[in-house]
Amino acid sequence: MTTAKRKRVPRAERERQMIEVAERVFTERGYGAASMDEIAELVGVSKPMLYEYFHSKEGLLLACIRQSRAALREVTEQATVGAVSAEDALRRGLLAFFVFIRERREAWSLLRHEMALIGTPAADEIEQTRRQQTDLIVAVMGEYFDDELRAEASAEFVVGACERLAIWCERFPDVTPEIATDYAMDMLWSGLSRRAH
Repeated sequence: MTTAKRKRVPRAERERQMIEVAERVFTERGYGAASMDEIAELVGVSKPMLYEYFHSKEGLLLACIRQSRAALREVTEQATVGAVSAEDALRRGLLAFFVFIRERREAWSLLRHEMALIGTPAADEIEQTRRQQTDLIVAVMGEYFDDELRAEASAEFVVGACERLAIWCERFPDVTPEIATDYAMDMLWSGLSRRAH
């Protein structure tokens, strides 16, 4: 009877459940200590089914990181739609980022704990997340800058600075996404505004 119920769950939904649980377990235990047995049990599937979907624990981690990256891109991209200026676009994008890390703590944790993953495909996935955000900033802000190379350099700076500020915010729960955005804008926009047209 249990098997019949599992078969009725669409593959995409089952995959989403697996990733959601794995994200939580990886965050709580760390990648090394996380167990595929525990993840399978929490999802309510067999361990072989977990391997059928993701092939390995690393494959499951990569799926978690990719999903987090896609979610981050969607919220930051959508936030900048309708921006009326470079300053407005940057502020909207930063606020979306800080809201994301507040509301999606597990996803953010996976994206930022790359030191233990250096030299692995997961580290490459995390770098792709940074590249994605940099490219998005260039796409949104590029039209306001005459120098494309400077726009790219500025985007790299924004991503790096906001990543560090987000880590700092974890120590201060009273720092809301709005406050973090104000801090970031205070530091970043004064330099960027001199180059924007």
